[in-house]
Amino acid sequence: MADRFAVAASVATSLLRAGSGFQVRRLGRRPERVLELYEFENCPYCRKVREALSILDLDAEIRPCPKGGRFYREEARRRGGRSLFPYLVDPQGAIEMYESDDIVRYLFERYGDGTVPRRLSPGSRTTFSSILSGLPRMGNGGFAQASRRPEHSLELWSFEASPFCRLVRERLCVLELPYRLHNVARGGQRRDVLRERGGRMQVPYLADPNTQTELYESAAILDYLERTYALPDGS
Repeated sequence: MADRFAVAASVATSLLRAGSGFQVRRLGRRPERVLELYEFENCPYCRKVREALSILDLDAEIRPCPKGGRFYREEARRRGGRSLFPYLVDPQGAIEMYESDDIVRYLFERYGDGTVPRRLSPGSRTTFSSILSGLPRMGNGGFAQASRRPEHSLELWSFEASPFCRLVRERLCVLELPYRLHNVARGGQRRDVLRERGGRMQVPYLADPNTQTELYESAAILDYLERTYALPDGS
């Protein structure tokens, strides 16, 4: 099991957001091409967008942009003109946009039933809740660490409200490792796919095509990422 204190703090984050991102709700059309999201894990505005992706059962290519990051922060700035996160790219309509409330509204209008859930409704109350929920993690998932670059993106089966998945996403973020996020919240369409692939419906589940490694358990995944991709500070 992952560090008990880290798990407890991650559980607190989920509770403070009342489990938002735990369950899929009514869906609309499905995208033919995967969305791209430039974000970083402990950003309260990014959290709202990730919750929306879980609720809408949407995959996304995650481009981690922690503070001090050398890779995707600059890429996002070149694309959009600002170092502002989250930044969504939807190749379906060549849509690229900032501002979490605008992104959430767009996602539910295009891929849901048009109604934004109360916990994600625009305004200061939702933003304050998201900021407050991040405090137990004390900045984890916010600052880049030296890492090796993978040739191919990793894959992570996850959902936003899972405290164990959060620990893995934090590590992927600080190491600036790009990954395909497969959301498998309760009621999601890909839960059976994961069960067939890995033998059971359990998250987090990481697949790394660079090393042909696939594994469950947050502690095992964190250890693997550290051994495989982390570099000493100053490298």
